[in-house]
Amino acid sequence: MAKSTKTKLHPTKNPISENIRGSMVELLQTHLATAVDITYQTKQAHWNVKGMNFIAVHKLFDELHEVTEAYVDDIAERLTALGGQAHGTVQAATENTVLDPYPLDLVKSEDHLKRLTDSYAKWSAAVEKGIDEASEAGDDLTEDLLTEVGRGLDKSIYFLESHFQA
Repeated sequence: MAKSTKTKLHPTKNPISENIRGSMVELLQTHLATAVDITYQTKQAHWNVKGMNFIAVHKLFDELHEVTEAYVDDIAERLTALGGQAHGTVQAATENTVLDPYPLDLVKSEDHLKRLTDSYAKWSAAVEKGIDEASEAGDDLTEDLLTEVGRGLDKSIYFLESHFQA
């Protein structure tokens, strides 16, 4: 389970115990930060990609950005439904993300594709652990949310990797 902290929770009629809500809020803060981070890693690639397959990859990165932006909202809303206070700023994301910083000097589409694949895969592994934590805590709705995010991440990894697998 997520580490026990003294997270201040807002009053709520949510039926989950305060201890479990607190641990799920902490878990979701990490995934919120990571979602914000990957959203802007993907946009960084979108803005700076170059190469023979520019338009296709440029459009793919924009589509992936939109998908990850939806995760940001879904995670933040679940976190606040549990009585938490969403920490969704860029500054909060840099403190809590599970991802490595995205290189700012990448240009070639293949380099962006491979680097984003690494980021998506790293977050996917963290989501798998989060699913287990939510399951152990008995929070079916957080487990379901993270399962949905995980499914989407797997699809995104497939879209990214397909460019350099042959």
